[in-house]
Amino acid sequence: MASHSKSNVCKLFVLDTNVLLHDPTCLFRFEEHDVFIPIITLEELDTHKKGMSEVARNARQASRFLDEIVSSSTDDIEDGISLKAPSRDAASGKLRLQTQALHAVLPSSLPIGKADNQILGIVMALKQADASRPAILVSKDINMRIKARALGLDAEDYFNDKVLEDTDLLYGGTREIDGDFWERNGRDLKSWQEGGRTYYQFKGPDAPKLLLNQLLWQEGEQPLQARVLRLDGKEAVLETLKDYSHQKNNVWGIVARNREQNFALNLLMNPDIDFVTLLGQAGTGKTLLTLAAGLALTLEQKLYSEIIMTRVTVPVGEDIGFLPGTEEEKMLPWMGALEDNLDVLNKSEEDGGDWGRAATRDLIRSRIKVKSLNFMRGRTFLNKYLIIDEAQNLTPKQMKTLITRAGPGTKVVCLGNISQIDTPYLTEGSSGISYVVDRFKGWEHSGHITLQRGERSRLADHAAEVL
Repeated sequence: MASHSKSNVCKLFVLDTNVLLHDPTCLFRFEEHDVFIPIITLEELDTHKKGMSEVARNARQASRFLDEIVSSSTDDIEDGISLKAPSRDAASGKLRLQTQALHAVLPSSLPIGKADNQILGIVMALKQADASRPAILVSKDINMRIKARALGLDAEDYFNDKVLEDTDLLYGGTREIDGDFWERNGRDLKSWQEGGRTYYQFKGPDAPKLLLNQLLWQEGEQPLQARVLRLDGKEAVLETLKDYSHQKNNVWGIVARNREQNFALNLLMNPDIDFVTLLGQAGTGKTLLTLAAGLALTLEQKLYSEIIMTRVTVPVGEDIGFLPGTEEEKMLPWMGALEDNLDVLNKSEEDGGDWGRAATRDLIRSRIKVKSLNFMRGRTFLNKYLIIDEAQNLTPKQMKTLITRAGPGTKVVCLGNISQIDTPYLTEGSSGISYVVDRFKGWEHSGHITLQRGERSRLADHAAEVL
């Protein structure tokens, strides 16, 4: 066991079925430790493999991985099969399948027939068989972990797919410039104006800590709102933002009501930024700002040919079922949010009277398409403004499927509220939106902003605080 010199003992991880259903690649994620798969886990994988759901896909993938590992190996199954080759050197432990009946005495109150309890019995038997080596149950099921601990067994959650342990560490997209910022970094400060914007170029110790398209702000006598335009080692260039809180710069009749909304509109209206993520609680204006910018860019500036809006139909993505009608009509019940926002956006055209408003509404409708997520695979969107609403309910894999649909000239906007996740097994840390925010930060064509302040009404604000 030369390779284990760094850790005193190689652990044995017993996998519960839900871990494999959650992430089939978990087999290769335990580094130098061994992975043990009980027969009952294989039995349960088999019951989950039918259907088109994400869980069924993962069950089939897990079975494929196991088949590859077992069939390609010359090792004896009794001693464990090395995971080094199948994992392409990511894991150096062994895969062990349960080859014989393992008996452990569980308290009589735990019915033996239940799969969970059989797995607990196996963990206990492994622990009794070799006391020198820790046997640890890995499960996504909280009750299962509590039961294990009650029986004196070690149990852990499976964390590998989590981007962040704590969502407070999630990149917020903004940074306040403190009072001494310019003294520290103002050595070779240059500033110039071009096309109505002011640019600042500086060198200093803070530059390496910045990220491209991060939004900086400073309050005080000379307030500043700027975006990090270029970074090169210790040198950075900032570009001042357009002030969308002023009525003269309104976007489809909408003005920014606070600093973060102004930041968001600057990202949404910038054609160089292909990917924007907006996070925020209910009522912070994510959908409204995104739609207003979309309409302005599609109908006024003609940068995009149409707006496509998709959201997870929360009985998540199974199918949109036997509602009558076309894909558009089937999606209507999920699109209440879109309707509400269009009413606000349409209100601003008062001079045209009712006829004018109806005409505008029809024009807008003709340019906004509503699509179901289930039909996104294999499509390519050219010159579209793609809005992914309720993105916190997507897994990282579904997120990848969607974002990779974007063809040339397409802008993708993801909206989400990570405190409202409805998908089973997804948490704030493993949600697709946390994943893309974390992976895309600092890319020159993407921007992110977390909206803080609700702008619905004093009632909604107060309810959010006290309830």
